[in-house]
Amino acid sequence: MRHRLRPSSAGRSSARRPARAAAVALVAASLLLAGCSGSDEPAEPSSDSEPTAEATEEPPEPSYWPLTGLERKGKAPQHPVIVTKVDNTSSSAPQVGLGSADMVVEELVEGGMTRLAAFYYSKLPSNIGPVRSMRASDIGIVPEDATVVTSGAAQITLNRINAAKIPYVTEGAPGVYRESSRSAPYNLFARLDEIAKKARTGEEPRPYLDFGTAEDLPRGKKARSLVASFGGHATSWSYAGGKYVNTNSYAAEGDQFPATSVLVLRVPVGDAGYRDPAGYPVPETKLEGKGEAILFHGGRMIRGTWSKDGLRGAIELSTRSGELKVPAGRVWIELVPARTGNLTWAK
Repeated sequence: MRHRLRPSSAGRSSARRPARAAAVALVAASLLLAGCSGSDEPAEPSSDSEPTAEATEEPPEPSYWPLTGLERKGKAPQHPVIVTKVDNTSSSAPQVGLGSADMVVEELVEGGMTRLAAFYYSKLPSNIGPVRSMRASDIGIVPEDATVVTSGAAQITLNRINAAKIPYVTEGAPGVYRESSRSAPYNLFARLDEIAKKARTGEEPRPYLDFGTAEDLPRGKKARSLVASFGGHATSWSYAGGKYVNTNSYAAEGDQFPATSVLVLRVPVGDAGYRDPAGYPVPETKLEGKGEAILFHGGRMIRGTWSKDGLRGAIELSTRSGELKVPAGRVWIELVPARTGNLTWAK
């Protein structure tokens, strides 16, 4: 009978030494072979390796709404800018839908009164009105590829609107209706979401103004209220809570336009070449060329100039020191007649 002898601890230690020596020799030989390979180039990374942080794609550039300059989340709407002509006399009260507009332009009409061109793109209200007629002035106001909602216009004006290739929607079209609780001509209203389904869509609209931030503005002067006078009508504004409030608005309660800025452009006014049914000569605002600009923002005012290359050109603003950028937000533009209009403000 054979017996196996268990080595002592000393024996086990001595048995491991040759194995360790062999391992050390093998590593040394490997290093020596690597050093003699004749190439100093680092090994190529495997095609199966994971991408590094530096190789990841950069986030896409942000997109901005063309009428407010605010950042847009998601894709652009599949409809054009829709400009709705809104009555701005006491007979229009209450105006509906102004609170959803991206931008509003106030323009002179006959008798020294005004009419509103309300711009919609980021949001379409279910109802807007009272809808009234266009003027030739709108050729210089309406942005390229926009659709106008209107009660119509004099034939001389329609001829010019058609020549300028401005599409428009009027009574009889889907989405335009008479409100039975009001009297004509102040009872025409529109459902913009319905109109948008059939409106011709072109390229994404270009920015209406050159937008920036409040930090871009010159310091300017204090001005917490202003009054833009057109002759027969004056629009009053007061700065409160970071917004400009139209203190004599005809808008329905809770549906006023929340202006971040008020931009006043002193504009030349000519004769449109005909009279309205009451016998008043119809004026035509000429939004082209250049003139004085005053921007009200943050309770302050900044003086500058505006310029526009032709009726269909873009509005450019500047000061003596360079470009004047309008802080991103919702802007009300007052097209005050350079000769017959007036602008006052107070601290």
